[in-house]
Amino acid sequence: MQNKAIITGAGGQLGQELIRTAPGDLECLQLYRADLDIGDERAVRACLAQHKPHLVINAAAYTAVDLAESEPEQAQRINARGPANLATACKEAGTRLLHVSTDFVFDGESSTPYTPQTPTAPLGEYGRSKLAGEQAVQSILPAALIMRTGWVYSSFGSNFVKTMLQLMSEREELSVVADQRGTPTWANGLAKALWSAAAKEQLSGVYHWSDEGECSWYDFALAIAQEGLESGLLQRTVKIKPIPATQYPTPAQRPTYSVLDKTESWRDLELQGVHWRTQLQNMLRDFKELENV
Repeated sequence: MQNKAIITGAGGQLGQELIRTAPGDLECLQLYRADLDIGDERAVRACLAQHKPHLVINAAAYTAVDLAESEPEQAQRINARGPANLATACKEAGTRLLHVSTDFVFDGESSTPYTPQTPTAPLGEYGRSKLAGEQAVQSILPAALIMRTGWVYSSFGSNFVKTMLQLMSEREELSVVADQRGTPTWANGLAKALWSAAAKEQLSGVYHWSDEGECSWYDFALAIAQEGLESGLLQRTVKIKPIPATQYPTPAQRPTYSVLDKTESWRDLELQGVHWRTQLQNMLRDFKELENV
């Protein structure tokens, strides 16, 4: 078997970072949504039979949290049946699978970071579909590794950081939710953690990865404003007003608290956690460089 990896969802923000950070000695096949519909079992089996990878990293997902409430079937197709199809094909081919999941499998009722062993209780269709995907992967392919994460952003795709930068350049005042807490996660660091996990073939089961520390969306927005000014991405200060989530109603209920405990990941992946504020600075530097290319 060749030293080849398949990245599904290569067009997403994590997929792009996986491509950028891939080991140099690895043949990396980038599969975009148009290349492979992971919800199509026959297509998934045919893809693995054709390319014979030693590793699949599943970064493909239905991530429209609010839309999932009115499109539960589509969310289940991509987030549950898709991983099941990949797990089945990987089992048949003797291929290792790394699957990316979410902090939304938890209900947010905790006041301390969630460990991989904490009982799950998703609040909405998105979280339920992602949990179903986890369960399918573990049932079909126990040797697979599942990496939960949350609050992901990068220089690519649509995310909170880029949206805030855009709004801050257009408006004089913003209102941001202050009573939901989690940990921002730069997709570049998440990608590196996944490649570290890929190199440790003995690892399996559920792990957690996000950056270090915690904050509210309001805290995160304040940091984006401050770092945006210092980096030159923003030209003026913006007033940011903290509001409760009840003042910003959405179709899907979000966890009030979704900080993940990464202790086992830091130990087993032999990685040090980096604080989210430092990673935000790194991402903004990267984003500015890409904008100037």
